[in-house]
Amino acid sequence: MTQFTNKKVYDLEERTAKFGEDVISLCKKIRRSHINDPIINQLIRSGTSVGANYMEANGASSKRDFTNKIFICKKEAQETKHWLRMLASCQTDSDTAVIRDLWKEGQELTLIFQKIASSARIRSA
Repeated sequence: MTQFTNKKVYDLEERTAKFGEDVISLCKKIRRSHINDPIINQLIRSGTSVGANYMEANGASSKRDFTNKIFICKKEAQETKHWLRMLASCQTDSDTAVIRDLWKEGQELTLIFQKIASSARIRSA
């Protein structure tokens, strides 16, 4: 799995795609059980949805549509943080460092999308 470094990518299209890829990589290496199966499924859905919704925002038909899609990106990043926390609660210590790094990236994406949505609302008001 690719580890996050201090050098952040500011291209959100690439950054959100990498976030989804890293979520998938984490989930592929985790031993599945009846307890973590639903968590893994939800984590993959929300983690990959961030980038998909960002792509939709870039192709938005109006400022309002753009703002709505960005807000969905924020919500999906927040949901991903929740599922990462749940996954951490049923994993061994060896996986928690990767989960923690992904949670931090999810938090940064949440803050970025919140700022974009706030700025877009102010401009359209």
